[in-house]
Amino acid sequence: MLTFQITLLLFVFLAMGTPVGFALAIAGVTGLIVIGGVDMALGVLQTAPFSAANSYELISVPMFLLMAEFVILSGVADSLFKAASAWVGRVPGGLAMATALAGAGFGAISGSSTASAATLSATTIPAMLKQGYEPKLACGVVAISGTLAMLIPPSIALVLFGIISGANIGELLIGGVIPGLLVTLVIMATVYFLVWRDPLRAPAGRAYTLREKIVSLKVVGPMIFLFFCVTGLIYSGVATPTEAAGIGAFGAFLLAFHARKVNIASVRHALIKASHTSCMIVMIILGAHIFGYFFTLTQSTQQLVSWIGTLHVSSWVIIVFILSGYFVLGCLMDQVAILILTVPVVLPLIKALGYDPVWFGVIVIVMAEVGLVTPPVGLNVFVVARYTGRPLTEIFQGVWPHVIAHLFLVAALVAFPQIILWLPSTMK
Repeated sequence: MLTFQITLLLFVFLAMGTPVGFALAIAGVTGLIVIGGVDMALGVLQTAPFSAANSYELISVPMFLLMAEFVILSGVADSLFKAASAWVGRVPGGLAMATALAGAGFGAISGSSTASAATLSATTIPAMLKQGYEPKLACGVVAISGTLAMLIPPSIALVLFGIISGANIGELLIGGVIPGLLVTLVIMATVYFLVWRDPLRAPAGRAYTLREKIVSLKVVGPMIFLFFCVTGLIYSGVATPTEAAGIGAFGAFLLAFHARKVNIASVRHALIKASHTSCMIVMIILGAHIFGYFFTLTQSTQQLVSWIGTLHVSSWVIIVFILSGYFVLGCLMDQVAILILTVPVVLPLIKALGYDPVWFGVIVIVMAEVGLVTPPVGLNVFVVARYTGRPLTEIFQGVWPHVIAHLFLVAALVAFPQIILWLPSTMK
């Protein structure tokens, strides 16, 4: 009963607009005071900040965020879109498919979904609207393509899942590669299907010569270089995720420098933005530690696992129930908050059922992708609306076909775990 009351208090704070980290901390401290008094709460408050920040892997978060800021500064997303357009732009819906490819490429070198959505909004939507694309289709594909940065390494979301769960971060990042490519193909296939149903939604673009196509590939070189600096080094075992994050941040700085975008003001802006987001994430982790102490003392997780063990249902039914819960939460809450709140509770149950934490982590992030574009929160939809001035209802309508396609892909990933686990199993 106490666990329910404190959890309800947490959701009240969140509904009031309290920052997630502070809501977790206040609710957790309240629960600790009820259980063990003020002395217990003060004891936890003295140790929690150090235990929250005392993680070597946590260093990768500000490094990946800084990497994303330098990538945005370099303007590489615009070049990626133009290169992709040269290869697939002639196909009906080709610019929308090029947007998905650019989103995958940008995600492979940034790790921030909102940054990806913002950058793609400014780059690709004007080009699609100029060619006569249906605004609903154009905005919808940008919103969903921005989510690829959550899955394709370097993914900050996968790093956070690893920190929270204790799963191998390197395996999580590599496990996101094949699903990330599949999500990209699903987005392109969905666009093709929509345009096949109604060709007026997206007219065909102009043709490019073979020489123009080959010349366009020169912009892919820096992206491959940066991708190797992070994912390649992690996969080969040359560097840990934390070391690769530092190398990636420096590589992104070199890209911005090569593009002649580096000056004191731009570097200062990138450092400040990365610092702000890093502080927010660390505060959320701190609040989660405090709330986690309360959950541990109440033994709520153990009781949940024991109760599930008494149910006479298939483990697949439980998985479907859990993923349905993630879908509902994704419609209502921020993705980082969902990870912080649910993973410590759900993961012991997943392990008890015999499932791999790496597999579950990637599945959860794919579900979080869906949450980024579903109402009423739909953070990526709000980002696209802000940068384009288009109505929210229009963008949500454009996203729904992609949401349905994503859910079919989730079903495939659940049914065939080796899609996720094969590549990590080959790591050195």
